[in-house]
Amino acid sequence: MKLIATWLLSLMIAIPAARADCPDLDASRERWAAFVEELRSEGSKADGEAPFRKLAARYCEPHRAYHTLRHIQHALREFDQARELAHDPEAVELALWFHDVVYDIGGADNEGESAWLGRESARVLGLSEERAERVSDLILATRHNAVPSTGDAELVVDIDLSILGQPWERFDAYEDEIRIEYAPVIEARGAAGFNAGRARILRRFLDRPAIYSTEHFQQKYEEAARGNLRRSIERLEDPAWTEAVGDRQNQPDS
Repeated sequence: MKLIATWLLSLMIAIPAARADCPDLDASRERWAAFVEELRSEGSKADGEAPFRKLAARYCEPHRAYHTLRHIQHALREFDQARELAHDPEAVELALWFHDVVYDIGGADNEGESAWLGRESARVLGLSEERAERVSDLILATRHNAVPSTGDAELVVDIDLSILGQPWERFDAYEDEIRIEYAPVIEARGAAGFNAGRARILRRFLDRPAIYSTEHFQQKYEEAARGNLRRSIERLEDPAWTEAVGDRQNQPDS
């Protein structure tokens, strides 16, 4: 514990780029320190300072509203409740940390860039080349453009989609946060254009035979996720709602 406390102190000094008001920064720092200490207990000579500095700087970027450290902490809490499902829990946890580390609404391949950073950080943390590639593959699975090919990929993807099954108040807040992040798109294309694109994305999940791949998440969130998606799509496809909120829909109180 003394080692963790000392390392945490050095980490606090070493991250000037992270905003002081960044949500869940302190909780993330503590969780990361525990993760690195776990790797060290298994024989890794993990250097955790540089990877966390990159994580904090990225997830605390001012344009983010949903894809923040708060999202990562939620993902890790979901993982804690399903950890026994993981074949390689350390690789899964590291993939969760890095899966949205690059988030640019105009970027061509955020997941690909995130996967590269995740793989490089895995190497810094002392993971084998095979496990570093595994971390990269798990992050790439969050593109959500194919059926996950491994049990650990299914777990990572289900965790990433767990927001869809939250109580409707949290789901609606999530939708507001996405609109805040996409404010430049709404400004450029207008509310109707954004709503149509967002509805298409959500409908792809709703049209799946099952949104979640693992039985754990199917039982936990499938029904609620389908209800949230139907309600959101109905609203997004309603011209009267779009006209009512107009281009103000990228505001959290709209």
